[in-house]
Amino acid sequence: MNIDEAGKNYGWPVITYGREYVTGGKIGEGTAKEGMEQPLRYWVPSIAPSGMAFLTSDRYPGWKGSLFIGSLRAQALVRLELDGRSVVREERLLTNLFERFRDVRQGPDGWLYLLTDNEDGRIIRLER
Repeated sequence: MNIDEAGKNYGWPVITYGREYVTGGKIGEGTAKEGMEQPLRYWVPSIAPSGMAFLTSDRYPGWKGSLFIGSLRAQALVRLELDGRSVVREERLLTNLFERFRDVRQGPDGWLYLLTDNEDGRIIRLER
């Protein structure tokens, strides 16, 4: 996960923490190289991140300003608590549903809505 800034090189595919899907082999030259930015957050093994949304509503006490990421492989909604450009906490939610979360959006009503991509996929409104 990066915050893109003009003129910066984020390295893909020269540097990455990812692995080739089929063989698990290395991608690129390694995980760091001079002149290339490091990610703010990465997951090994990959959580297969999908859609994401910043929460701007007050619907969920203590979560305003958090970044929510849908995860296909980890079958979770990942909540990242941020302090400026630093991740200070990660929380995995809804792991007991065994769903692949394809997208996450904040609705105009302030609630978070999740789209799953299982065979019987559904739209879920997250309530706390």
